[in-house]
Amino acid sequence: MTTPPHPLVSTARSLADSLLAPHAARVDQEGVPTGHIEAIRRSGLLGVSAPQEYGGAGAPDAVAREIMEILAGACCSTWFVQTQHHTPVKLLAQSELPVRERLLRPLASGELLAGIAFAHVRAFPRVPVRATAERGGWRFDGTVPWYTGWGLNDVMLLAGVSDADEIVFAFTEAREQPGLRPSPPMRLAALTAARTVSLDLDGLWLPGESVVLRTPHEKFALVDRPRNTNASPAVFGVAYAALDVLEEAGETETARALRGHLDEVRRQVYALAEHPVPHERVEERLALKTRSYDLMRAATTAAIVAGGGRAMAVTGTAQRLAREGMFLLVQGQTAEVRRAHLDALAASWAV
Repeated sequence: MTTPPHPLVSTARSLADSLLAPHAARVDQEGVPTGHIEAIRRSGLLGVSAPQEYGGAGAPDAVAREIMEILAGACCSTWFVQTQHHTPVKLLAQSELPVRERLLRPLASGELLAGIAFAHVRAFPRVPVRATAERGGWRFDGTVPWYTGWGLNDVMLLAGVSDADEIVFAFTEAREQPGLRPSPPMRLAALTAARTVSLDLDGLWLPGESVVLRTPHEKFALVDRPRNTNASPAVFGVAYAALDVLEEAGETETARALRGHLDEVRRQVYALAEHPVPHERVEERLALKTRSYDLMRAATTAAIVAGGGRAMAVTGTAQRLAREGMFLLVQGQTAEVRRAHLDALAASWAV
């Protein structure tokens, strides 16, 4: 007997099959529509990891990973917009500051959608955004290089680094305001649809009660590092979607061989993700992440080869998945991940 899927996994599959996948080619060209985001809001998926006492599902991480796979494989742009939301939710759930009571319930219910503007703190000791204590709150100055979901998100989680090398995380409305100006939407090789901009911060002041966390950079890095050494479930979602395209093209033997390898690497990646000490076995995590990339690239390449010239049509599923896979190679990338990936690529061609 098999265990029935979690209700939110079933919800994700239904949403993927009925809405996201059928419209993915159009979304890729035109942008994530508000209708997709409204469907995500209503589905309950935004609260998958939120505490039940705040209206969330409190589901295990394994459920959240499976949902990520499903959404990314169906429409990677829509997945990428909504996936930003889950980090602020988890941070609020762990916080004891007043902002938790103000924002956690509306974020868990989908009433509000959150984006994130803090990947730049991984550039430390370079400081793209400086946070300065001022007038009982914090002033933010600098440039956020990437912010996804502009025009779709309600609030953003912003971070800057203080003179004492403390990272200050605070919430603000995701709109143009005094001290915050967005760039025009970026044109990217993949996921332009996710509405990514850069943010110019020039004296953006946020009150003290907007702060959700203040932590030394060294402590943040210890927690953040394992998150980026683990392979993203989205990588598996895109890879499996490409194998489905390959099977539909009649290349069942190739698809079966690649699927077997992908299943095994996925099993190992998720076993490590459940390891009780997240900052241990980093080299193994990085090796598996690189192997996951290899298999995703093989799957998307095979889908293109099987499709021939038809795969080059801008509406073709295979080429879209290949571009989405290219994006995932650098999404959330750190210097450590980049070095491991480049070294593995070089070693694979060593004589």
